[in-house]
Amino acid sequence: MSPVDHEHPPPRGWLPLSPCEVACLPAAHTEPRAGRLRQLGRWLGVFALVLAAAFHPPALRRVPAVLGVRVVSRGVLGSGELIVPNHISWLDVLVLLSHTGAAPLSKHEVAGWPVLGRVARSFGTVFVDRTRPRALPDTVATLTWVLRAGRSVLVFPEGTTWCGAGVGPFRRAAFQAAIDSGARIRPVSLRYSTRSASFIGEDTLWASLSRVIALRELTVEVAALPAIEPDRSRRRLARAAEHAVRAELGQEHDHEPVGALA
Repeated sequence: MSPVDHEHPPPRGWLPLSPCEVACLPAAHTEPRAGRLRQLGRWLGVFALVLAAAFHPPALRRVPAVLGVRVVSRGVLGSGELIVPNHISWLDVLVLLSHTGAAPLSKHEVAGWPVLGRVARSFGTVFVDRTRPRALPDTVATLTWVLRAGRSVLVFPEGTTWCGAGVGPFRRAAFQAAIDSGARIRPVSLRYSTRSASFIGEDTLWASLSRVIALRELTVEVAALPAIEPDRSRRRLARAAEHAVRAELGQEHDHEPVGALA
């Protein structure tokens, strides 16, 4: 198998693409595992919360705690901000929504998922159809409207997940919403204590959830970095936010944002 290049992902038109594959994940036997009873308790807890979320969507915010995820946070997420973190796992949005009432941006397929689609809509999620580039201006307009209303928006500008060994290029389209609304940009860095939390490549949600449940412990560090004023082009804003996240994670290499979603 050829090595994974985290610095130079292969091009794929305007759709975001990560070079990370399941091969990036550590071997299961190298990770300290939770006992069987603890794993069973976590499974039951997750299923209970998913069922509860069908009637009370905010219950889903409890998933990280039920999974035993320890969240270490630094900084404050304000209101009316464009929040732009790096993206590693499906856990990212749940961890961040436990700290902010932001409206997330999500792929449109999620809207049709049983239970989770309803939950996503209840959070005020803005859905984007990445197969229809011409619909992008309407999505940006919706984000702008939400920001002008004083609510924060949560966008993962890489457009896909990375394993944590690298940070993908921040695509610039969503930054236009900050310019149009006058909202500040809030870079956020996410760092997990193990790559086993990653949701990448051909991985399935079930397989990823199983790995997380099996871990004896998992810590995620959330750092809300200094805000950036929307006083420059969206390209420069995207680069500034990406650089801030990279610097916090100790990854100084910069990408040039590319593509229609850049």
